[in-house]
Amino acid sequence: MGKYFGTDGFRGEANVNLTVEHAFKVGRYLGWYYGQEHKARIVIGKDTRRSSYMFEYALASGLTASGADAYLLHVTTTPSVSYVTRTEDFDCGIMISASHNPFYDNGIKLINGKGHKIEAEVEDKIEAYIDGLIEELPLAQKENIGRTIDYAAGRNRYIGHLISLATRSFKDMKIGLDCSNGSAFAIAKSVYDALGAKTYVINNEPNGININTDCGSTHIHVLQEFVKEKGLDVGFAYDGDADRCIAVDDKGNVIDGDLVLYICGKYLKEQGRLNGDTIVTTIMSNLGLYKACDKAGIKYEKTKVGDKYVYENMVQNNFSLGGEQSGHIIFSKHATTGDGILTSLMIMEVIMEKKQTLSKLAEEVKIYPQLLKNVRVSDKKTARENPEVVKAVETVGECLGDDGRILVRESGTEPVIRVMVEASTDELCAKYVNQVIDVMEQQGLIVG
Repeated sequence: MGKYFGTDGFRGEANVNLTVEHAFKVGRYLGWYYGQEHKARIVIGKDTRRSSYMFEYALASGLTASGADAYLLHVTTTPSVSYVTRTEDFDCGIMISASHNPFYDNGIKLINGKGHKIEAEVEDKIEAYIDGLIEELPLAQKENIGRTIDYAAGRNRYIGHLISLATRSFKDMKIGLDCSNGSAFAIAKSVYDALGAKTYVINNEPNGININTDCGSTHIHVLQEFVKEKGLDVGFAYDGDADRCIAVDDKGNVIDGDLVLYICGKYLKEQGRLNGDTIVTTIMSNLGLYKACDKAGIKYEKTKVGDKYVYENMVQNNFSLGGEQSGHIIFSKHATTGDGILTSLMIMEVIMEKKQTLSKLAEEVKIYPQLLKNVRVSDKKTARENPEVVKAVETVGECLGDDGRILVRESGTEPVIRVMVEASTDELCAKYVNQVIDVMEQQGLIVG
């Protein structure tokens, strides 16, 4: 990771460690970088945070000052920016969002012309420009100055694309949508209404500061209560920029990313559409998913945490389905990134084609209780490789055998060790997590 750009773009608190000056310089560099041989065309989307408008104008100013044309999608989802960028011949795309973070944070995600996260070397050059390590870029003059162009039509084409993916009408299906007061508010209801569903929507009135606040995929209990109260067939909750989806079944149970991977993976395998009969997961996926996949004859890959690593594995091996427990699910036939609304449509395809409830489709997976604790340490590598800690982890692994697992890993962004245990009961999870943490404390590795 770089100084400013992490695994999910340049993120920070608005006007604290992510400022309009940063955004202007990002725009200046991208406009110049892509405009050296032709007039650059760059598309910008944003979520509903109050600061997103400020960053949109700053980015557009930087782009046009360097001679690029900036196409504004306005409030839209991250996957829609990826879709428009790759299908409409843009040099790159920019999404202004901090995903599931609180409203006062924001971020700048950069997408290359193929709809993927932009190359690390481009981010490195932008960072060097921000820090004044490369010479000042020329300003466009006269007729070479760029324009800003209203491009809501691009978002509408994306809506049409989503509608076209449905295999049949959702007539008479009662579907709940929690839009997290974020990007999905401008798109999700239109899609489901067009497909004939009886659509019930909550958290669909963004005011700039209520995005992700007690709503959406990170506060799934809200949708659970709504589905049960209204007697709905299914519910879908999105996050702030709608690149992830967590579902709620007809009984009010949570269907997380692991269950989505199983339900959609098994269906695609039956259809002969699961490339290599394999799904791509991260190391955080639940043991219950793997045991169910073994029974269903579904193979699986495990990557580091992050949808970036999932997608890299999918591309390298031509796999068609992958994702994370958190609800980032990638269907490579249709998208190059996690897409919450697309994921919900793919779940609906399974429900409609198999004529089964979501609760019935999920019942084959027994999710193991899981406990994760974050331990603040003075040095991550020292703590992780301490001989007594290693011994404690191995002891827990032996005790769990095939009926559980322990995972100890370093945080990528904080001085924190994450200790996670899956076991047959919550009590065993707590016992073994604390057993390892106690050893860390005895070794003087924990701070604070």
